[in-house]
Amino acid sequence: MVGVRMSRRARRLFKKIQRADTKYSLQELASGIQTEVDKRLLSYDEALMLGNMIQNRADQVPGDSIVYAISDRDAYRRTLELYLRDALLTRTEQLLLWEERRRLGISDGEHEALMNQLMTQWKRQGRSVTIDRFTKPESGGADSV
Repeated sequence: MVGVRMSRRARRLFKKIQRADTKYSLQELASGIQTEVDKRLLSYDEALMLGNMIQNRADQVPGDSIVYAISDRDAYRRTLELYLRDALLTRTEQLLLWEERRRLGISDGEHEALMNQLMTQWKRQGRSVTIDRFTKPESGGADSV
């Protein structure tokens, strides 16, 4: 992987991300990064890199809240929320989500953790979601090799 050269501003934010010890402080940093991108003080590539670092750091910090940052995981979260909007996650949508995970480099573990966070959040709001499950075909005598 090719290393990205960070600006002085990005290096300063990177150090703050490493020192952050709560999801709230990580969210504050993510909001600040978004503001700096909007003001064109930080490039989108740097913001994406920092956002991915924020998401990795958020995994290490206790708590079940979601940190919203410019990142691959946040792009996936928005797609997942879009598919869940009708309170039904079909098999077709699951296949499309799998393809999106592959494209963005989101692991199955990250997907499950994000799904659990969203389900917890939605249950608190009194919403429910139905998820179609894949069933493994029964192994018959004709399919044996």
